[in-house]
Amino acid sequence: VQLQASGGGLVQTGDSLRLSCAASGRTFRSYVVGWFRQAPGKEREFVAAIRWSGGTTLYADSVKGRFTISPDNAKNTVYLQMNSLKSEDTAVYYCAAVPFILTMESSRFTSWGQGTQVTVSS
Repeated sequence: VQLQASGGGLVQTGDSLRLSCAASGRTFRSYVVGWFRQAPGKEREFVAAIRWSGGTTLYADSVKGRFTISPDNAKNTVYLQMNSLKSEDTAVYYCAAVPFILTMESSRFTSWGQGTQVTVSS
């Protein structure tokens, strides 16, 4: 499955932003879709994931209560709604997909989209 991430931008602390991860080549059915992020000088870290079938979700502790991952069946797209953004959320955000396995481990994801930059200015 090919992934296309979009929606990044420059916002201020406390603002909201919604990222999109669109699939092409095949549907997300039977896949788990995840979001990861990488800040300058830091390792890539898990943000959130959702199992397309059933909607089970996982979140990193740092974003629980602020970020929401959700699917759009009609558009074959997964969204990451980010609210109450903080400067520490600044990073390049990547979406990724893997069949069946609901996991936080980036090494298990087999398809990756290009990154989209999110910058939160204080």
